Formats: sequence, C-alpha cells, structure tokens
Amino acid sequence: MRCYLQQKEFGLGKKTQDEHGKKCLVRFEPSGLKIEVPFGTVLLEAAHKAGIYLSSICGGDGYCGKCKVIIDSGQFHSRPTTLLTQDEMREDVVLACQTTVLSDTTVTVPKSHSLETSQILVGSDAHRFSQLPAAVRAGLFEFDAQVRKVYVEMSPPTVQDHTADHERLYLAIREQVEASTMQTGFRILQKIPAVLQNSGYKVTATIGRRGECTELIEIEEGDHRAKNYAVVVDLGTTTVAAHLVYLTDATTVDTEATYNSQINFGEDYIRRIIYAEENNAFDEMQNRLVNDINSLIVTLASRKRIDLQDITTVVCAGNTAMVHFLLNLDPTRIRREPYIASASFVPPIRAAEVGIQINKRGLLYCLPSVAAYIGSDIVAGVLTTRIFTKRGISLFADIGTNGEVVLGNKDWLVCASSSAGPAFEGSGVKHGMRAGAGAIEKLIIGEDGTVEYRTIGQTYPAGICGSGLLDTLAALFTCGIIDRAGRFKTDGRFKITEGDEGMQFPLVAGDDSHQEIVITQADINNLVRSKAGVFAAIRVLMESTQTKLSDIEAIYLAGGFGNFLNVRKAVTIGMLPDVPIEKIHFVGNTSIAGAKTVLLSQKAMNTAEEIAKSMTYFDLMSHTGYMDEFVKASFLPHTDLSLFPSVA
Repeated sequence: MRCYLQQKEFGLGKKTQDEHGKKCLVRFEPSGLKIEVPFGTVLLEAAHKAGIYLSSICGGDGYCGKCKVIIDSGQFHSRPTTLLTQDEMREDVVLACQTTVLSDTTVTVPKSHSLETSQILVGSDAHRFSQLPAAVRAGLFEFDAQVRKVYVEMSPPTVQDHTADHERLYLAIREQVEASTMQTGFRILQKIPAVLQNSGYKVTATIGRRGECTELIEIEEGDHRAKNYAVVVDLGTTTVAAHLVYLTDATTVDTEATYNSQINFGEDYIRRIIYAEENNAFDEMQNRLVNDINSLIVTLASRKRIDLQDITTVVCAGNTAMVHFLLNLDPTRIRREPYIASASFVPPIRAAEVGIQINKRGLLYCLPSVAAYIGSDIVAGVLTTRIFTKRGISLFADIGTNGEVVLGNKDWLVCASSSAGPAFEGSGVKHGMRAGAGAIEKLIIGEDGTVEYRTIGQTYPAGICGSGLLDTLAALFTCGIIDRAGRFKTDGRFKITEGDEGMQFPLVAGDDSHQEIVITQADINNLVRSKAGVFAAIRVLMESTQTKLSDIEAIYLAGGFGNFLNVRKAVTIGMLPDVPIEKIHFVGNTSIAGAKTVLLSQKAMNTAEEIAKSMTYFDLMSHTGYMDEFVKASFLPHTDLSLFPSVA
C-alpha cells in the first residue's frame, strides 16, 4: 500500500515548518492533467481545480461513496470509511473527498466517472430542426420574435420636413412594427445621426421587447436582416442544452449539449447552494454555468460560421435554483423555510451583464417560475403541452432530480414538487450511475433468476442508470424476488446473497477486471421511496381537486428520465397512475421547446407569465395529507390495489 500518514489529521493537523507553504503536484490519469495545490489539499478539491469531473452526489460530505479513485504514487492521508472494502483499500482505492495529498501524487480516475453526452436529451432530432414549436405551428401564437431586425428606408430631412433623426427612425420602425412605447440607449442615440447620413437613411434597426416597451438595441447601415440569430438554453441541474435559431424564418439550425460543470460541487442543486453558502462560492457557481453556456454558443456559432455579434438573443428556462445561479441572485432561501425565491419574474436584461458572449447589446430572457421548487422549465412544459388550453384534465410530469407534477386544464392548474428523482439518478444506490457509457439502461430477469441487460454504448456494465433501475425494481417484483413491501424473499427460490450492506441480488458477476454489480436491500428501499414520492405528489393533487383516475385524459412525460423509462414498468411499480398506455405521451425536452416558443412570440411570453401566476403550488412538506399518501405509496405498486387493476 501507499503511505497513509495516520499522524496527520484530515486537513486540520498542525503543519511543520517544512510543510508550511509546501506545494504538491497532483497528476490525474489517464487524462494527464496536472495541478499544483497546497500541502494537505483535499483530493476532490484538487480534481475540481484541475477540471477533472469526479462523481460526488453528496458534494464531498463522505457519505455517498461515489468519488472513488486510485492512488498510484505519493503520500496521502484518508479518513476511515465503511464505504470501501478491504480489497479496495489494499488496491489503494480512496474516497477523493476524504483524502488529503501530502506529496506529489499520481491518481487514476476510473472510467465510471466519465461523462458521456450521448444520452443528454437535447430536444430535437436533426431531421426536425427546421420545425417551428408546436404551439406556433398550430396558430396558438403568431410569429413575433422578441428581438427583430427591421430594414427601413426613410426620406432624408428637408426644409419642409425637419423631423429629428431619432423621431424619424421611430416613425419608420412603427410603420412595420407595433411599438407604442419605445426607448433608446444613450450610446445608440449618439450614433443615430451619423449612421443615417452615411447610409442615405437606409438602415437596419435591431429592436427588442422589454415588457411593454420596445428598445432600439442597435442601428446599422444597409440591410442586415439576414444576420439575426438567437440561442435557446435549457438550464438543467445535470445538463445544459442549447439550440441555435435563425430568427429570419424561425428555423432551428443546430443543437449542442454539455454536462453542467457545477456538478463537481454536488449532483443536486440543494447541495450546490450549501457548498456556495459555506465557501462563499456564488460567483464561481455563476461563472461555471455561464462558461457552459458560452462554450455551447461558441461551438454552435463556429460550426455554422456565424459571428457572435449576429446572435442578438438568449432565452433560458430551468429550475428556480439554476436561474438564480445564472443571474447570481441569492438562492439560499430556496432551501430554508418558508422556501422563497429572490425573483420569479425576471425582466429582460443585457446578456453581457451576466457574461454571456453574444452581441454586446443583446438581450437575455428568462421564463417565469412559480415557486422555489417549481421553476420556469415546468412553466415551459405547460406552455408546450398546451394543457392550459384543454377542456379535459391532463397530468404533466418531469421526473429528474426532483419529481415535478402539474395537474389541470384551461380552468385551473395545480402543481407540486417531490424530492423523488435522486435514487433513479443513482443517488443512494450502490451501483447507480448517470446515463453514460457502460450504464445498464434495460434489464429483465427470467423466471429462473437469470439476468439479461443492455448497456449504453454496448460496453461492459459499470453500473445502472435510471431506466435500468426502474426495470430492475419492476423485474424483482414481478418475478417474486421481493414482496410488495420491497423486501427480499428468503424462500430459497432465487440466489440472494449477503454483502457488506446486507442482503443483495447479483445482477452482473464480477471478475478480475470488473466489479460485481448488485442491487441491495437499501437500494430497493431508496427506489421505493423515490417512486412513492412521485405518486404521492400526484395523489395529493388529485385528491385536492377531486380528480378521479378516469378524469385524466392524458399524461405527458418530460425530461431525460421520462423520455427513456418503460411506461408499463413505471405503472407496475406504482410510479405512474394506471391509465391506458395510449394516454401516456413522451414529450421530450419541453424546457427547450417552451423557451423557443417564447423566443418566437411575445404573446407566448405573456401567456407563460399568466400560466406562472395562475398555477396553485402545493408545498408537500406542509401538506397534511402528503405523508399519508407517501406511506400508502411505499408498497409495490400501492397499498390500495384497486388503483392498479392492470398490475393486480
């Protein structure tokens, strides 16, 4: 084994005179990236500084066991932990968040930490790029982009017509655009006379909507209408996706996505808020998110050979915390009673003010949110699915880090958020992982207990992602390996083994090169709690509005997990209501779709604001009936089998 210096406390021991100011060079393999850090730096922090992603669901608190790395050389100190086996410790496997570096060190980062973008739900397939958002195609909203380029030809002033240049330009714009109230920035006001005279009064005016006011953003000599683009962004907790839109004809010309680089500080936004608060790192959180957005914008622009100055608009949708991080608003009260956001309705601002690299005077729009735990991504989903226009009752669900659900029709909308998705995203599951290379995404168990599976990338399994975990829970239940309470049956019919964490069912056998993959009793308990949280939220909304199962005409599933899950199995375990399968619709990335609709229509933005204002939010933690519904749903599929006739 390498040198564990037990005499050193974890980053708290007194440094000797020689150690004071000492620097340690940490090299990460196989990337070869290196970083110099002070003696005693936590290895997870060193990885962050080097730009190395290490999975760390707990954000570095040492209880998830996901940040395992291998020390190849060097001196270090690790706190004792029960999350490593004896074999792992003999192989110098450590938890990065519980290890300090005490010399130059070389570290191997296992492939299980790699981030693969293949499963990110970007929002459109290549052959669908040119399509308008459904609500615009259907005529619900007319094409009226937030930022437009208007070409105008004016008669020069004469002795008979001595209208000032500024007012003359306004009059010409109003001949093409309805803009009762207009404003102009000081720099543009100074620029107008020279541009008009040099161009012979033939100019392109870039105008943008800022509430009820229309701003003259820029003025250029000649006709530049063909150079007007926008970027629509989905600010996901795990991923950030962007679409490049050509505003002249409203077509989407390219898409790109990346993982949210804030993920180094925790895989859920509550953990990131805590980290930022404890380390005064709100600026860093904003910088990481803005850098992700800028990286996507630059990639899209370079691929299409577009000048960044020709991108005049950015429209963002995301959960409330992500919008706060983007704008560097205080998010700390989101996680504390009474769970209040700093702002739900953010006015348009200069994109440059938050560091987004588009036209220097380009505008940033954020869709409105409802509450601390119902963000603008959910408002975008309601807008996209158009449930606010339907006579019948619909259910909208976005199951991710949280499980957000909306129930309603054209007359009323109610919503709630349950902390439900983390287990199905790998949190609290021994071999759970994100949907990347090597993740088991599909799984079935035969009557004899044999396991068949499919992995992302068709590689040897490294763990199980959300859709695979759902399949596993459903298969264990339907095969009779676990009972309705989710407990393993010990009748000898199947091979139930005893592991470090108690009883477990082996899914993939291990060998000299690969770890054994199992599902433990603790994993099953976490998965059952997660699915119960989603269904309990749905039941609270149904009971509160006296909605019967037969009243629900459609269920819309959004988001990455929703797009890949097996609906039949989701019903089998009791996560979704037992309705005819034809009533359930996958709607993909509605955050992107809703933001794009708002980009292309001022009326859509007004409607989004009306939706956000009209939605009634149920705080489940203070709701008297939520815990009762949660307990009832903590069985497979439910304590009341009459709710699941197809499963019974």
